[in-house]
Amino acid sequence: MLLDNQAQADLAAAITEQEKRTDAELVTVLASQADDYRYITTLWAALLSLLVPAALLFMPHWLTSLEVLLLQWGVLIVLAVLFRFKPIQFRLVPRALQRQRAASLARTAFLQQGLHHTRDDTGLLIFVSEAEHYVEILADQGIARHVDDAQWQAIVDAFVARVKAGQVAEGFQQCVAACGDKLAEHVPASGEKNELPNHLIIL
Repeated sequence: MLLDNQAQADLAAAITEQEKRTDAELVTVLASQADDYRYITTLWAALLSLLVPAALLFMPHWLTSLEVLLLQWGVLIVLAVLFRFKPIQFRLVPRALQRQRAASLARTAFLQQGLHHTRDDTGLLIFVSEAEHYVEILADQGIARHVDDAQWQAIVDAFVARVKAGQVAEGFQQCVAACGDKLAEHVPASGEKNELPNHLIIL
């Protein structure tokens, strides 16, 4: 588990405190990984296994067609398993594809958590996909009309640095506090409400 029970409780408390200052509804979502990328790693394994016959040309002895086929299948299986290990997997998956998958999951989470259905369109999602080192802040139109995406970037950059350092819990706390300051300035509290859950959503 990326965040233990105490860290999750501390985060929920921090969100509760910040929501007292603003009409915004903060929701935090943490995914361990946005995609398993199995099709990418399997493709790499398949492509490399196709090189087996070419490599055998430099061998001092010949194999039968069946032996070559079995060797290819063996290489495919071994590489497919090996490439599932994250340190290797994420070197094979293009960074642009990682970001695309994580961004897609963030938008899905925004809709699934009902952030587009708050009373004044003031939902704010803080999304993290740990394996991709991806952080995004998505704001509904009630917030976006006051705060553009560029203003969230410094907060996102600081959070990404924390995630890369393995400090996900600290990153969430820092991010929630920074978002709370900005929301209190642009979307201050006009009354008491709590439409969405404050606890961390883990995907």
